[in-house]
Amino acid sequence: MAKKVKNISFFETYLTLFVLICMGLGVMIGRFLPVVPDFLNQFEVYSVNIPIGILIWVMIYPMMLKIDFTSIKNVGKKPKGLYLTWVVNWLIKPFTMFGIASLFFLVIFKNIIPLDLANNYLAGAVILGAAPCTAMVFVWSGLTKGNPAYTLVQVATNDLIILILFVPIVGVLLGVGGIAVPWGTLFLSVVLFVVIPLLAASLTRYYLVKRKGLEYYNNIFIPKFSSITITGLLLTLILIFSLQSDLIINNPLHILLISVPLIIQTFFIFFIGYGGAKALKLPHDIAAPAAMIGASNFFELAVAVAIALFPLNPAVALATIVGVLVEVPVMLILVKVANKTTHWFSNNNNE
Repeated sequence: MAKKVKNISFFETYLTLFVLICMGLGVMIGRFLPVVPDFLNQFEVYSVNIPIGILIWVMIYPMMLKIDFTSIKNVGKKPKGLYLTWVVNWLIKPFTMFGIASLFFLVIFKNIIPLDLANNYLAGAVILGAAPCTAMVFVWSGLTKGNPAYTLVQVATNDLIILILFVPIVGVLLGVGGIAVPWGTLFLSVVLFVVIPLLAASLTRYYLVKRKGLEYYNNIFIPKFSSITITGLLLTLILIFSLQSDLIINNPLHILLISVPLIIQTFFIFFIGYGGAKALKLPHDIAAPAAMIGASNFFELAVAVAIALFPLNPAVALATIVGVLVEVPVMLILVKVANKTTHWFSNNNNE
Protein backbone atom coordinates (compact mmCIF):
# COMPACT_ATOMS: atom_id res chain seq x y z
CA MET A 1 0.00 0.00 0.00
CA ALA A 2 2.73 2.47 0.94
CA LYS A 3 4.41 2.24 -2.46
CA LYS A 4 1.28 3.45 -4.22
CA VAL A 5 0.95 6.56 -2.12
CA LYS A 6 2.20 9.69 -3.81
CA ASN A 7 3.14 13.08 -2.40
CA ILE A 8 3.99 11.61 0.99
CA SER A 9 7.55 11.12 2.15
CA PHE A 10 9.07 7.84 3.25
CA PHE A 11 9.16 9.03 6.85
CA GLU A 12 5.54 10.20 6.82
CA THR A 13 4.39 6.94 5.25
CA TYR A 14 6.08 4.85 7.94
CA LEU A 15 5.56 7.26 10.84
CA THR A 16 3.76 4.61 12.89
CA LEU A 17 6.73 2.24 12.54
CA PHE A 18 9.17 5.00 13.53
CA VAL A 19 7.07 5.80 16.60
CA LEU A 20 7.15 2.14 17.66
CA ILE A 21 10.93 2.02 17.18
CA CYS A 22 11.34 5.20 19.23
CA MET A 23 9.09 3.71 21.90
CA GLY A 24 11.34 0.67 22.14
CA LEU A 25 14.56 2.71 22.25
CA GLY A 26 13.15 5.13 24.80
CA VAL A 27 11.87 2.38 27.08
CA MET A 28 15.25 0.61 26.96
CA ILE A 29 17.08 3.84 27.80
CA GLY A 30 14.74 4.52 30.70
CA ARG A 31 15.08 0.95 31.92
CA PHE A 32 18.82 0.37 31.53
CA LEU A 33 20.26 3.92 31.42
CA PRO A 34 18.03 5.87 33.85
CA VAL A 35 20.85 8.36 34.35
CA VAL A 36 20.01 9.87 30.94
CA PRO A 37 16.38 10.93 31.65
CA ASP A 38 17.32 11.80 35.24
CA PHE A 39 20.02 14.18 33.96
CA LEU A 40 17.76 15.79 31.35
CA ASN A 41 14.97 16.22 33.89
CA GLN A 42 17.20 18.65 35.81
CA PHE A 43 16.77 21.32 33.14
CA GLU A 44 13.35 22.86 33.72
CA VAL A 45 11.93 26.38 33.76
CA TYR A 46 8.38 26.84 35.12
CA SER A 47 7.78 23.08 34.73
CA VAL A 48 8.85 23.18 31.05
CA ASN A 49 11.56 20.64 30.24
CA ILE A 50 14.15 22.63 28.30
CA PRO A 51 15.63 19.75 26.19
CA ILE A 52 12.16 18.62 25.12
CA GLY A 53 11.14 22.24 24.56
CA ILE A 54 14.08 22.80 22.20
CA LEU A 55 13.34 19.61 20.27
CA ILE A 56 9.67 20.56 19.92
CA TRP A 57 10.72 23.97 18.68
CA VAL A 58 12.87 22.19 16.08
CA MET A 59 9.70 20.43 14.91
CA ILE A 60 7.23 23.29 15.06
CA TYR A 61 9.27 26.13 13.53
CA PRO A 62 9.75 24.42 10.12
CA MET A 63 6.02 23.68 9.99
CA MET A 64 5.18 27.30 10.67
CA LEU A 65 7.44 28.31 7.78
CA LYS A 66 4.88 26.82 5.40
CA ILE A 67 2.11 29.15 6.59
CA ASP A 68 1.48 32.17 4.39
CA PHE A 69 -0.64 34.63 6.36
CA THR A 70 -1.00 36.86 3.30
CA SER A 71 -3.37 34.17 2.02
CA ILE A 72 -5.90 35.32 4.61
CA LYS A 73 -6.79 38.22 2.33
CA ASN A 74 -8.66 35.61 0.26
CA VAL A 75 -10.89 34.54 3.17
CA GLY A 76 -13.95 36.29 1.79
CA LYS A 77 -13.80 34.71 -1.68
CA LYS A 78 -15.15 31.25 -0.80
CA PRO A 79 -16.15 31.43 2.85
CA LYS A 80 -18.38 28.35 3.27
CA GLY A 81 -15.48 25.91 3.35
CA LEU A 82 -13.76 28.03 5.97
CA TYR A 83 -16.91 28.29 8.07
CA LEU A 84 -17.21 24.50 7.98
CA THR A 85 -13.58 24.06 9.05
CA TRP A 86 -13.93 26.52 11.92
CA VAL A 87 -17.17 25.01 13.21
CA VAL A 88 -15.89 21.42 13.09
CA ASN A 89 -12.47 22.23 14.58
CA TRP A 90 -13.57 24.55 17.38
CA LEU A 91 -17.26 23.98 18.15
CA ILE A 92 -17.46 20.22 17.64
CA LYS A 93 -14.11 18.41 17.73
CA PRO A 94 -12.79 19.32 21.22
CA PHE A 95 -16.13 18.52 22.85
CA THR A 96 -16.74 15.23 21.06
CA MET A 97 -13.18 14.20 21.93
CA PHE A 98 -13.94 14.94 25.58
CA GLY A 99 -17.21 12.96 25.39
CA ILE A 100 -15.81 9.93 23.55
CA ALA A 101 -12.64 9.78 25.66
CA SER A 102 -14.66 10.12 28.90
CA LEU A 103 -16.97 7.31 27.81
CA PHE A 104 -14.11 4.91 27.17
CA PHE A 105 -11.62 5.84 29.88
CA LEU A 106 -14.09 6.44 32.72
CA VAL A 107 -16.91 4.02 31.85
CA ILE A 108 -16.09 1.26 29.35
CA PHE A 109 -12.49 0.75 30.52
CA LYS A 110 -13.08 1.56 34.20
CA ASN A 111 -12.31 -1.99 35.31
CA ILE A 112 -9.10 -2.08 33.25
CA ILE A 113 -7.58 1.38 33.71
CA PRO A 114 -7.15 2.80 37.25
CA LEU A 115 -9.00 6.07 37.81
CA ASP A 116 -5.88 8.21 38.17
CA LEU A 117 -4.48 6.97 34.87
CA ALA A 118 -7.91 7.28 33.22
CA ASN A 119 -8.04 10.96 34.18
CA ASN A 120 -4.53 11.49 32.83
CA TYR A 121 -5.39 9.80 29.53
CA LEU A 122 -8.54 11.93 29.34
CA ALA A 123 -6.45 15.07 29.82
CA GLY A 124 -4.11 14.01 27.01
CA ALA A 125 -7.04 13.31 24.69
CA VAL A 126 -8.56 16.72 25.44
CA ILE A 127 -5.30 18.50 24.65
CA LEU A 128 -4.99 16.51 21.42
CA GLY A 129 -8.57 17.23 20.41
CA ALA A 130 -8.13 20.99 20.81
CA ALA A 131 -5.19 21.12 18.40
CA PRO A 132 -6.30 20.77 14.75
CA CYS A 133 -3.65 19.88 12.19
CA THR A 134 -1.39 22.56 10.73
CA ALA A 135 1.30 20.64 8.83
CA MET A 136 0.33 17.11 7.79
CA VAL A 137 -2.92 18.48 6.37
CA PHE A 138 -0.86 19.71 3.40
CA VAL A 139 0.06 16.07 2.77
CA TRP A 140 -3.53 14.85 3.10
CA SER A 141 -4.74 17.67 0.86
CA GLY A 142 -2.19 16.74 -1.80
CA LEU A 143 -3.14 13.07 -1.68
CA THR A 144 -6.81 13.95 -2.24
CA LYS A 145 -6.03 16.52 -4.96
CA GLY A 146 -7.21 19.30 -2.69
CA ASN A 147 -7.06 22.95 -3.66
CA PRO A 148 -3.59 23.96 -2.33
CA ALA A 149 -4.36 27.68 -2.14
CA TYR A 150 -7.56 27.09 -0.23
CA THR A 151 -5.90 24.59 2.08
CA LEU A 152 -3.32 27.25 2.89
CA VAL A 153 -6.06 29.67 3.90
CA GLN A 154 -7.72 27.00 6.05
CA VAL A 155 -4.47 26.26 7.86
CA ALA A 156 -3.50 29.92 8.27
CA THR A 157 -6.84 30.89 9.82
CA ASN A 158 -6.78 27.88 12.13
CA ASP A 159 -3.33 28.84 13.36
CA LEU A 160 -4.68 32.25 14.29
CA ILE A 161 -7.71 30.72 16.02
CA ILE A 162 -5.40 28.46 18.05
CA LEU A 163 -3.94 31.61 19.59
CA ILE A 164 -7.38 32.64 20.85
CA LEU A 165 -9.34 29.47 21.62
CA PHE A 166 -6.84 26.73 22.49
CA VAL A 167 -6.20 27.89 26.07
CA PRO A 168 -9.85 28.50 27.12
CA ILE A 169 -11.14 25.29 25.49
CA VAL A 170 -8.45 23.10 27.05
CA GLY A 171 -8.81 24.85 30.40
CA VAL A 172 -12.61 24.54 30.51
CA LEU A 173 -12.73 20.89 29.39
CA LEU A 174 -10.02 19.85 31.82
CA GLY A 175 -11.91 21.68 34.56
CA VAL A 176 -15.17 19.93 33.65
CA GLY A 177 -13.30 16.63 33.83
CA GLY A 178 -12.21 17.49 37.37
CA ILE A 179 -8.56 17.94 36.37
CA ALA A 180 -6.70 20.83 37.99
CA VAL A 181 -5.60 23.36 35.38
CA PRO A 182 -2.31 25.25 35.83
CA TRP A 183 -3.49 28.25 33.81
CA GLY A 184 -0.18 30.08 33.94
CA THR A 185 1.68 27.10 32.49
CA LEU A 186 -1.06 26.65 29.87
CA PHE A 187 -0.65 30.23 28.66
CA LEU A 188 3.14 29.90 28.75
CA SER A 189 2.98 26.74 26.65
CA VAL A 190 1.00 28.47 23.92
CA VAL A 191 3.41 31.40 23.93
CA LEU A 192 6.45 29.12 23.75
CA PHE A 193 5.16 26.59 21.25
CA VAL A 194 2.79 28.63 19.06
CA VAL A 195 3.27 32.38 19.36
CA ILE A 196 7.07 32.57 19.31
CA PRO A 197 7.69 30.02 16.50
CA LEU A 198 4.81 31.53 14.53
CA LEU A 199 6.30 35.02 14.77
CA ALA A 200 9.80 33.75 14.01
CA ALA A 201 8.59 31.79 10.97
CA SER A 202 6.53 34.73 9.70
CA LEU A 203 9.51 37.08 9.96
CA THR A 204 11.74 34.52 8.24
CA ARG A 205 9.24 34.11 5.42
CA TYR A 206 8.81 37.86 4.96
CA TYR A 207 12.56 38.51 4.88
CA LEU A 208 13.52 35.68 2.51
CA VAL A 209 10.62 36.14 0.09
CA LYS A 210 11.46 39.82 -0.11
CA ARG A 211 15.18 39.16 -0.63
CA LYS A 212 15.22 36.01 -2.79
CA GLY A 213 11.68 35.45 -4.01
CA LEU A 214 8.89 32.97 -3.35
CA GLU A 215 10.30 30.25 -5.62
CA TYR A 216 13.57 30.14 -3.69
CA TYR A 217 11.69 30.13 -0.39
CA ASN A 218 9.33 27.26 -1.29
CA ASN A 219 11.63 25.09 -3.39
CA ILE A 220 15.05 25.59 -1.79
CA PHE A 221 14.79 27.04 1.72
CA ILE A 222 11.88 25.06 3.24
CA PRO A 223 13.09 21.63 2.00
CA LYS A 224 16.33 22.18 3.95
CA PHE A 225 14.37 21.69 7.16
CA SER A 226 12.75 18.34 6.33
CA SER A 227 15.51 16.22 7.88
CA ILE A 228 15.78 18.58 10.85
CA THR A 229 12.06 18.21 11.59
CA ILE A 230 12.28 14.42 11.39
CA THR A 231 15.31 14.33 13.67
CA GLY A 232 13.58 16.57 16.20
CA LEU A 233 10.49 14.38 16.26
CA LEU A 234 12.44 11.13 16.66
CA LEU A 235 14.65 12.48 19.45
CA THR A 236 11.63 13.97 21.23
CA LEU A 237 9.78 10.65 21.14
CA ILE A 238 12.83 8.72 22.39
CA LEU A 239 13.29 11.18 25.25
CA ILE A 240 9.61 11.14 26.19
CA PHE A 241 9.43 7.34 26.16
CA SER A 242 12.59 7.14 28.26
CA LEU A 243 10.84 9.29 30.85
CA GLN A 244 7.76 7.03 30.67
CA SER A 245 9.46 3.64 30.57
CA ASP A 246 7.98 2.41 33.86
CA LEU A 247 4.47 3.44 32.84
CA ILE A 248 4.70 1.62 29.50
CA ILE A 249 6.33 -1.51 30.94
CA ASN A 250 3.70 -1.75 33.69
CA ASN A 251 0.73 -0.98 31.40
CA PRO A 252 1.50 -2.20 27.86
CA LEU A 253 -2.19 -2.87 27.11
CA HIS A 254 -2.99 0.78 27.73
CA ILE A 255 -1.38 1.81 24.43
CA LEU A 256 -4.07 -0.18 22.60
CA LEU A 257 -6.86 1.02 24.89
CA ILE A 258 -5.92 4.67 24.42
CA SER A 259 -5.96 4.25 20.64
CA VAL A 260 -9.59 3.09 20.58
CA PRO A 261 -11.34 6.42 21.38
CA LEU A 262 -8.76 8.36 19.37
CA ILE A 263 -9.44 6.29 16.24
CA ILE A 264 -13.21 6.52 16.71
CA GLN A 265 -12.94 10.29 17.14
CA THR A 266 -10.85 10.61 13.97
CA PHE A 267 -13.40 8.78 11.81
CA PHE A 268 -16.30 10.60 13.48
CA ILE A 269 -14.87 14.07 12.86
CA PHE A 270 -13.91 13.24 9.29
CA PHE A 271 -17.42 12.16 8.38
CA ILE A 272 -18.96 15.16 10.11
CA GLY A 273 -16.74 17.47 8.06
CA TYR A 274 -17.15 15.47 4.86
CA GLY A 275 -20.89 15.17 5.25
CA GLY A 276 -21.14 18.87 6.07
CA ALA A 277 -19.19 19.70 2.92
CA LYS A 278 -21.57 17.64 0.82
CA ALA A 279 -24.57 19.31 2.44
CA LEU A 280 -23.04 22.72 1.69
CA LYS A 281 -22.40 21.60 -1.92
CA LEU A 282 -18.68 22.30 -1.73
CA PRO A 283 -16.39 21.03 -4.50
CA HIS A 284 -14.34 17.97 -3.63
CA ASP A 285 -11.01 19.83 -3.70
CA ILE A 286 -12.27 21.94 -0.79
CA ALA A 287 -14.40 19.29 0.93
CA ALA A 288 -11.60 16.74 1.37
CA PRO A 289 -9.05 19.09 3.00
CA ALA A 290 -11.80 20.60 5.17
CA ALA A 291 -12.57 17.14 6.55
CA MET A 292 -8.90 16.19 6.85
CA ILE A 293 -7.82 19.24 8.86
CA GLY A 294 -10.31 18.40 11.60
CA ALA A 295 -9.66 14.67 11.60
CA SER A 296 -5.88 15.02 11.99
CA ASN A 297 -4.10 16.75 14.85
CA PHE A 298 -1.31 19.19 15.60
CA PHE A 299 0.29 16.48 17.71
CA GLU A 300 3.57 18.36 18.17
CA LEU A 301 1.74 21.12 20.03
CA ALA A 302 -0.33 18.59 21.98
CA VAL A 303 2.78 16.71 23.13
CA ALA A 304 4.49 19.94 24.14
CA VAL A 305 1.52 21.23 26.12
CA ALA A 306 0.93 17.87 27.82
CA ILE A 307 4.54 17.74 29.00
CA ALA A 308 4.50 21.35 30.17
CA LEU A 309 1.16 21.13 32.00
CA PHE A 310 1.68 17.76 33.66
CA PRO A 311 5.42 17.11 34.06
CA LEU A 312 4.76 14.74 36.97
CA ASN A 313 2.05 12.79 35.10
CA PRO A 314 3.68 11.23 32.03
CA ALA A 315 0.45 9.39 31.21
CA VAL A 316 -0.98 12.66 29.87
CA ALA A 317 1.80 12.97 27.29
CA LEU A 318 1.51 9.26 26.53
CA ALA A 319 -2.08 9.75 25.38
CA THR A 320 -1.01 12.47 22.95
CA ILE A 321 1.82 10.28 21.63
CA VAL A 322 -0.62 7.45 20.92
CA GLY A 323 -2.31 10.03 18.70
CA VAL A 324 0.94 10.21 16.72
CA LEU A 325 1.04 6.41 16.60
CA VAL A 326 -2.39 5.97 14.99
CA GLU A 327 -2.60 9.12 12.87
CA VAL A 328 -0.89 8.07 9.64
CA PRO A 329 -2.56 4.67 9.08
CA VAL A 330 -5.98 6.06 9.97
CA MET A 331 -5.56 9.17 7.82
CA LEU A 332 -4.38 7.08 4.85
CA ILE A 333 -7.62 5.09 5.14
CA LEU A 334 -9.58 8.34 5.10
CA VAL A 335 -7.59 9.53 2.07
CA LYS A 336 -8.76 6.39 0.25
CA VAL A 337 -12.34 7.07 1.33
CA ALA A 338 -12.13 10.63 0.01
CA ASN A 339 -10.57 9.56 -3.28
CA LYS A 340 -13.20 6.89 -3.87
CA THR A 341 -16.11 9.26 -3.23
CA THR A 342 -15.18 12.15 -5.51
CA HIS A 343 -18.38 11.45 -7.49
CA TRP A 344 -20.40 12.60 -4.49
CA PHE A 345 -19.19 16.11 -5.25
CA SER A 346 -18.97 15.93 -9.05
CA ASN A 347 -21.75 18.42 -9.62
CA ASN A 348 -20.77 20.75 -6.80
CA ASN A 349 -18.72 23.26 -8.71
CA ASN A 350 -19.71 26.37 -6.80
CA GLU A 351 -19.62 27.43 -3.24
